[in-house]
Amino acid sequence: MAEVLVFHHGHGLTDGVREFAEQLRRAGHTIHVPDLFEGQVFDTLEEGIDYAAKVGFDTIITRGTAAAERLPVELVYLGFSLGVLPAQKLAQTRPGAKGALLLEACAPVSEFGGAWPRNIPVQVHGMDADPFFSGEGDVDAARALVETAADAELFLYPGDRHLFTDSSLPSHDEHAATQATQRMLGFLDHITWPTDAGSTA
Repeated sequence: MAEVLVFHHGHGLTDGVREFAEQLRRAGHTIHVPDLFEGQVFDTLEEGIDYAAKVGFDTIITRGTAAAERLPVELVYLGFSLGVLPAQKLAQTRPGAKGALLLEACAPVSEFGGAWPRNIPVQVHGMDADPFFSGEGDVDAARALVETAADAELFLYPGDRHLFTDSSLPSHDEHAATQATQRMLGFLDHITWPTDAGSTA
């Protein structure tokens, strides 16, 4: 089973993110969900992004990096939207990464030092008319990643909702979220994992 470090989105560590983590745990995986907002959860995405901007997006990434440093190096990194920043950086730069799952965001690989590491599989998930994912260039970065990486997949779902995988938000789309979760569980099941890796933490 995989060990996964999950980074929340711009609302903070919501009940929906916690529930998603529980789904992965119920499938037998070891899941870690640090709080990058230090206890704050915001009703609107705008409030959350304003908070992240005030403390600094570099600070958010640094908090994610600090969370990873307390864990084994052999991790899958998963990020929701804003959480893609630390997830993608760690997948590209921290030795030992086993994979990456990027939800509703994707940065150009040049943001974190160049080409995607050849031995690290990655999936990107987003809605095809999401104004953040499809309207701000993330889908283009995802397509470029798929074209250049050795093992990369992009899954587009019909709709314009951002954070469609969070069951605690009005933007939740149950059908698309279920489909995305099944694909991510399949991804984790195919990760090559050391036989002595833990699965109960």
